[in-house]
Amino acid sequence: MTQEQLTINEETGRLDKVVADAFDAYTRTQIGGFINDGALKVNDVVKKANYKVKPGDVITFDVPEPVELKAEAEDIPLDIVYEDDDLLVVNKPQGMVVHPALGHANGTLVNALMYHTQLSSINGVIRPGIVHRIDKDTSGLLMVAKNDHAHEALTEQLKEKKNLRQYYALVHGEFKENQGTINAPLGRSKTDRKKQGVVAGGRDAVTHFKVVKRYVGYTLLRVTLETGRTHQIRVHMDYINHPVAGDPLYGPAKTLPGNGQYLHAETLGLTQPTTGEEMTFEAPLPTYFTDMLATLDPYHEDDK
Repeated sequence: MTQEQLTINEETGRLDKVVADAFDAYTRTQIGGFINDGALKVNDVVKKANYKVKPGDVITFDVPEPVELKAEAEDIPLDIVYEDDDLLVVNKPQGMVVHPALGHANGTLVNALMYHTQLSSINGVIRPGIVHRIDKDTSGLLMVAKNDHAHEALTEQLKEKKNLRQYYALVHGEFKENQGTINAPLGRSKTDRKKQGVVAGGRDAVTHFKVVKRYVGYTLLRVTLETGRTHQIRVHMDYINHPVAGDPLYGPAKTLPGNGQYLHAETLGLTQPTTGEEMTFEAPLPTYFTDMLATLDPYHEDDK
């Protein structure tokens, strides 16, 4: 058990936000959990998250020792697009977390993969076999390594930008351009710890896009990743004022209904680690995506 302490000097604002801003090691969600559990106190008194701190307040909270996570095999159905002795290509459904983490100890893609086959050990007991990730509410193709040789080879391909990774993205607004490139560095947002953002000094991030179809108020894009940063497509689309439809983090408050962003990893290209064969896989748009497209009105020039 670790005890943290913070004395308020000049800061003002909500208790949960002030404490989260003061401690890089904890997210605002974690701080909220400490408050709800009664583990965080102000002047030895339990307060609500919206309590307004004032100079002189002494905040203390106990942090329990972290629980070591370990993925366990679970009999969960998988949509396996391809499999050989070195790797699998899996079509992940929307809503499935890729690997265990706090709040998602089971029911993940890794839990399902462990039941199906042996995986590489390079990423340890939490992320065995995972070479790259897509967000929980993004659907589509992922390559998974079954042994360490394959894992190292596939990781090197990503590092050298040799993989083809194309997505379908339904975004807000009608694009004037037919195609284009967004080249803007990404890093943690300066204003919201949960978000990534375009920041000076961030990591290089390049996204190419091409219009597939225009709808009234929306555009369907095929997006090609040159780099693979966290939330890259979602952040870049928001950056050019065309956020991904349904995105609960980067999109507007009023957006299309559903269970998350309309973003699907449709095409994945890779080099087979042992044979050197160039391979390309595709996963058609899932039902949740096509059903939404069917509700939209096509855009015509005379709609202006």
